[in-house]
Amino acid sequence: MNMIIDFLNNIFWGYILLYGLLAVGVFFTIKLKFIQFVHFKEMFKSVFDKDETDESGISPFQALTISLASRVGTGNLAGVAVALYLGGAGAIFWMWIVALVGMATAYAESTLAQLYKIKDKNDQYRGGPAFYIAKGLKSPILAGIFSISLILAFGLVFNAVQANSIAGAVSAAFGVEKLYVGFTVAAVTALVIFGGIKGIAKVAEIVVPFMAIIYLLLAIFTMIINYEAVPGILALIVKSAFGLEEAAGGVAGGVLAALLNGVKRGLFSNEAGMGSAPNIAAVATPAPHHPSSQGFVQALGVFIDTLLICTATAVMILLAGVLDPESGVKGIELTQLALSTHIGDAGVYFIAIAILFFAFTSIVGNYSYAENALTYLGIGNKLGVTILRFATIAMVIWGSYEKVQTVFNAADASMGLMATINLIAIVLLSGTVVKLTKDYLEQREQGKEPTFEAKYYPELKDKIDTTIWVK
Repeated sequence: MNMIIDFLNNIFWGYILLYGLLAVGVFFTIKLKFIQFVHFKEMFKSVFDKDETDESGISPFQALTISLASRVGTGNLAGVAVALYLGGAGAIFWMWIVALVGMATAYAESTLAQLYKIKDKNDQYRGGPAFYIAKGLKSPILAGIFSISLILAFGLVFNAVQANSIAGAVSAAFGVEKLYVGFTVAAVTALVIFGGIKGIAKVAEIVVPFMAIIYLLLAIFTMIINYEAVPGILALIVKSAFGLEEAAGGVAGGVLAALLNGVKRGLFSNEAGMGSAPNIAAVATPAPHHPSSQGFVQALGVFIDTLLICTATAVMILLAGVLDPESGVKGIELTQLALSTHIGDAGVYFIAIAILFFAFTSIVGNYSYAENALTYLGIGNKLGVTILRFATIAMVIWGSYEKVQTVFNAADASMGLMATINLIAIVLLSGTVVKLTKDYLEQREQGKEPTFEAKYYPELKDKIDTTIWVK
């Protein structure tokens, strides 16, 4: 079984997704005329212009914070450190590139999720890749495979991995037994997820901005006290990406190591194209009332995750001067060592607390995606949701004290499968994305507030719920 899983992961992550995610990002960047750069300001408008919702959905800001809850996890702390260790400073440059083109992919998949969303039996918005695969491509079998893969990866296994990270960090910093940590995290998780999507949204819109701001402020503080070295660090990142300057790190060697590790860690962190974030993008009431507005919101999520938070981790490590491949120190230990250099022993405790917040919000964010997938499979009723909630809590407890590498590899394979299906779907539906984008931007240019009107999209007849779009 392990051999099969390893083979699948090698195919998915060594070839299909490594190049596919980048290629699709470039494809949408060109097809949408560099939308993430030209209309960057629109991302903030779509989040902050209005904060209104209706009883069926959550606000754009809540949708952003839930997607960030899932995106911003231990990968932002440990994953960046691994990228630096294996690929050197240049890996960060390629993480930036992945994020910049990935913003276009995130825009496309979340725009489609909004367009094809439905209302469930409780009059709540639901949607995501499974819905646009089934309705847009008329492929319910692929949609079903996608949903099952998402539930296994995001709903269950990845939450065990996040719990494992929390338990390990808290146990090492404060000497608390891992199992006790697991039960505590499980109890708090239960309080949040039993409140449903809206309960998760209320927690995320408070906790996620708080933890992100505190972490970024610490990074800014380290840059201020080391202000003379900052320009050199930024130059090092760019030069090392092209082999113009030798730097610490890069165990695997050279420009290729920087490229591969930067791309891999960037894709894992920002999730653009994975088909995860669209599940919560569909739940939002967009402002303006047009599918493209949620596309802009989720593109901003990729920017915040990688260009801000991942960069913050990288800069703190590089400024500390602790990156040494011969030492063998990598992952979260490298991040802790860097923080200890900047702020003393408090750095170890700060990282433990940061992991606690980052990983916990990832758990509740991941769970929200799985709940959407249940709806597509037709088992999003009270019994189905209750079983999923208890399964999630059980995985949190189990993951807190067990070694989870094997099942983590299995989850990687599941995520690889769902991402492959999603990438094919959004490319095939790219014509719809282009038409929606053109419509949105033309209304903006005319001084109107963009509004989606189904009558101008006869090709979508019987594919979307037009009643949702009656304002």
